[in-house]
Amino acid sequence: MTPDTRARVLAEARAWVGTPYRHQMSARGAGCDCLGLVRGVWRAVVGPEPETPPSYAPDWAERGGAETLLDAARRRLIEVEAPPRPGDVVLFRFAPGCPAKHCAVVSAPDRMIHAWHGRAVCETAMGPWWRRRIAGVFAFP
Repeated sequence: MTPDTRARVLAEARAWVGTPYRHQMSARGAGCDCLGLVRGVWRAVVGPEPETPPSYAPDWAERGGAETLLDAARRRLIEVEAPPRPGDVVLFRFAPGCPAKHCAVVSAPDRMIHAWHGRAVCETAMGPWWRRRIAGVFAFP
């Protein structure tokens, strides 16, 4: 990813800070979940979305066990080596053996922007707890 693209990704992700958490939404200022944030950044930086995600329940990963989010990231983003760099998308597993279920945009070596259930989009620390749960690191095309 070029430095210019990384800067555009970060500027767009930061523009979503404060957007309320709303399951399955992807509308800056109105509501989004973690995937909706990444989808919104995609639209602003890359263009129209190449696929529409299917409807999903909040507990989709616990019920299905499939790597739905990781597979979609591998289809549409560029998988890169860790450590993640600002502008990259990181996917997380909440427990070993569970599918990746959460995603965020890296904003600094130790920070990320994400939509977290019950909270608005925020920029937070990406400390050891999060780093141990990284399932994949991706760059926008």
